[in-house]
Amino acid sequence: MDVVGAASVAVSGTGLMSAPRRAVYFDCYSGVSGDMVLGALLDAGLEEEALRSRLRGLAVRGYDLSVQRVRRSGFAGTHVRVVLADEPPVERRLSDIELIITSSDLPPFVQERSIAVFRRLAAVEARVHGIEVEQVHFHEVGAVDAIVDVVGASIGLALLEADAIYASSLPLGSGMIKSAHGMLPLPAPATLALIADAGAPTRPLDIQAELVTPTGAALLTTLATFRQPPMTINHIGVGFGTRELPWPNALRVWVGNEVESGLETGEVTVIETNLDDSTPEQVGYALERLLEAGALDAFLAPVQMKKNRPGVVLTVLAPAARADALARLVLRETSSLGVRFRASQRLMAPRRPATLQTRFGPLQVKIKSLDGRDIVAPEYEECARVARERGVPLAEVYRAVAAAAEQGESGPA
Repeated sequence: MDVVGAASVAVSGTGLMSAPRRAVYFDCYSGVSGDMVLGALLDAGLEEEALRSRLRGLAVRGYDLSVQRVRRSGFAGTHVRVVLADEPPVERRLSDIELIITSSDLPPFVQERSIAVFRRLAAVEARVHGIEVEQVHFHEVGAVDAIVDVVGASIGLALLEADAIYASSLPLGSGMIKSAHGMLPLPAPATLALIADAGAPTRPLDIQAELVTPTGAALLTTLATFRQPPMTINHIGVGFGTRELPWPNALRVWVGNEVESGLETGEVTVIETNLDDSTPEQVGYALERLLEAGALDAFLAPVQMKKNRPGVVLTVLAPAARADALARLVLRETSSLGVRFRASQRLMAPRRPATLQTRFGPLQVKIKSLDGRDIVAPEYEECARVARERGVPLAEVYRAVAAAAEQGESGPA
């Protein structure tokens, strides 16, 4: 076996090849709406007639689907609009929309996806307006165009054989918008609630415009995971919005295959603060408290601060659910007046605990799986305990772990 570093050893491992998953990634650099999703999917290879024929199975009339290939600001793409007939608007409850979908001949999983989007939307509408879900009257989002957008997107993702759906962070504008409830602030209350419930990452754009609509937010927060996957890209689609902006107002969709790395992905919240007037004892104690309180890691880096003062940057890696509590702990235990937050993606090798039989007896180790190999890493506290008890150097215990790892003498923890 190859020794990988002084404290880790590759001992074994095999991997099974599997068919790569078909991935669809929505690049929401200018926002997202239902029309933009449909346009991007059609531009990426969804056959227009296949979409139209399946939509005709819905008991919804009074609309026409306008699909145009356009060029804007040097971008070529597809602009989709659901053009409504000149008829009085219809207010629908959730049960009405579910009946329209379930009475169609669409495949069950397309029906389930579509209904899930509207149920999520109904739940936030009820909460925003302080009523029961059964009392929600859909106005803008219950109109024919939203039904076509939501069901059409579900159909399109199925026809493109999407196994996994991903999305980027969502840009949010500001200002006011006219709605059936009167003038509302942007992001619209339902949009903001959908984003908050899903924990979707956002970023501000300095423009007074609605960039993310309730329908677009409902689609992505229900169907997508908010991260960019490792993937090979086979097709790119551009779906234009109707609003004119200082940049090409479009949604891009990437269609391809996920790259199987065997690694796990996730998101952490990074909390940082600069310190130049906390004592070493205070900072050391704060690190201990942070780790005890659930920080994934906490560490210091020296910096030269204003007025030539030497200081440190305190960095805390926190699970999103613990970020506020850990930030408060930083403010309480140090002289910091404020902290910085940012969301950060991380890539992790799968790991598991195990017991290794060594010449010093059974020892706890961590096993990391990477590139078809299992790599054994000693547990410091365990090795330090044995070194103290036996009166031997710590390095000797580490060598015993390496030797046992090479022989493959490990078992479950």
